Order: sequence, then C-alpha cells, then structure tokens
Amino acid sequence: MRPGAGAMRAQPGELTDVQSSPDTRDIPLTEVGVKGLEYPIRVLDKVNHVQYTTARADLFADLPRHFKGTHMSRFIEIFHRHRADLSMPRFLDMLEEIALALEAESACGILEFPYFLEKKAPVTELRGIMSYRCRYQGRVGRQHKQDRHFVVSVAVPVTTVCPCSKAISDRGAHNQRGIVTVELELGPFFWIEDIIDLIEKAASSPVYSLLKREDEKFITEAAYDNPKFVEDLVRDVYTGLKSLSSFPRFTVEAENFESIHNHSAFARAVYAGESP
Repeated sequence: MRPGAGAMRAQPGELTDVQSSPDTRDIPLTEVGVKGLEYPIRVLDKVNHVQYTTARADLFADLPRHFKGTHMSRFIEIFHRHRADLSMPRFLDMLEEIALALEAESACGILEFPYFLEKKAPVTELRGIMSYRCRYQGRVGRQHKQDRHFVVSVAVPVTTVCPCSKAISDRGAHNQRGIVTVELELGPFFWIEDIIDLIEKAASSPVYSLLKREDEKFITEAAYDNPKFVEDLVRDVYTGLKSLSSFPRFTVEAENFESIHNHSAFARAVYAGESP
C-alpha cells in the first residue's frame, strides 16, 4: 500500500494526508508530477571528468484510480539526492526510486540542460565556450526490470554551404547556420563530446564563439570547399553514428535556416536496428 494510504484522518498532533485519501471517480492518471523544475546538476565530462550545469526537469509517475493525489514533494526529494550524479544510467535509477517511493507502476522524466565545451579557433587557437542543448528522456516500469527506456538528444549548431549555389554562381555561394539534432537510444556507453565532434565534422564547418580575422578567412574558405545539402548532412551523420557504436535506435534531423529563402530546409532519417 502506498505510504499514507488509508490515513483518512490524522491522529491528534498529526497532519492529514489528503493525497492518500480514496477517490471514487475510477479514473487512473497516466502521468502526474512536477514540470519545469530548474536545478543545478552535475554530469559526466570526457575531459574534466564532471561538469556543473543547470537543468530543467519534468518528472512524472502514474497514479492508480483509487488515490486522490500523488506526493509532489517526493519528486523533489529524490531529484535533490541524485543531482550530484545524473549520468545516463543514474537517471534511470532515479526514476526507479521515484516509482518505488510513490508505489507507482511506472515513472518517466525529461531533463534538458546546456552542455559546455571549451573550443579553440582553427588558426589563432583562441579559446571560447560553446553551448550545446542536451536532453535525457527516460521511462521505467517498477514491476519489470527490463522495462527501461532511455534516449539522449544532442543539438549541435553548424554551418553549411549550398552545393547548388556554388555550382551556378560566378561569385561565391550562399551559406547558412543550421542545427543538427540526434536522438540516441542508450546501448553502449558513449560520450556527448564524441557525438558533437562527429556532427561538426559532417558539416561544411563547425561554428565557434570566438574568431579573429584569420579564423574567419580559414572557415569561409574551408566551408566553401566542403558544400553540403541538408540531405548530405543527415546522411553523413547517420553513417558516422552507425560506425561509432551499436545504438539500438537513433534519429538524425537537420534544419538549415536558409539565408536566401524565407523558410528552412529540413531532412530526417531514422535507424531502427538491423533487419533480421
């Protein structure tokens, strides 16, 4: 029985547990919990071992038909305990603890945070900080240990030069900044940095936070020599992910914010495992 269940009335000196009182409407809820929780957390870092960042968390559990409400404070209690180690496997462990504490059949959560990397300019090697948007999304079932699903998403800004524009223009070619987003179902362990590096190498050029004129010249010319359609970008990232590790499933999508059109160019590919 869920903690506090059946406690309709508090004894003298106790506080009434209204959440655990029965509900007669016979409607189970698939997700109840907290949304938009902002919190400092610590994640793994390939170079520095750990990295401190700030996350936005949504945490939910199911609610059986016979309970009036869940105990919202327990989501925060458990998240607070895990904030110092929210590596990928530990995120699912936290969700299992939530399900157990609330006597729920399942728990799920989304964790979004900026991941920071120090990055050198290509010529001057001046250092700046780049931010990449990351997201954990997981679900666990309390009764079945194999019912664990976890997806990591990484969004990487890049530069692309249009091959068509280069082929038909007498002077230059149009280029634009884009965002490549990959969603990876957790299989073998991987580093976020390796995914970022793979995506940046598939583009016409990476983007940087700090550049001098020598760097701008180098990037402009290097990108011009490496034109990519948005379709090329997605296919090259897809190929790289296939060779990097054995992910059970992944998705690659790219959106180019076109510099000469009033719309974006978009492409997407899904890998759903090897065919039998």
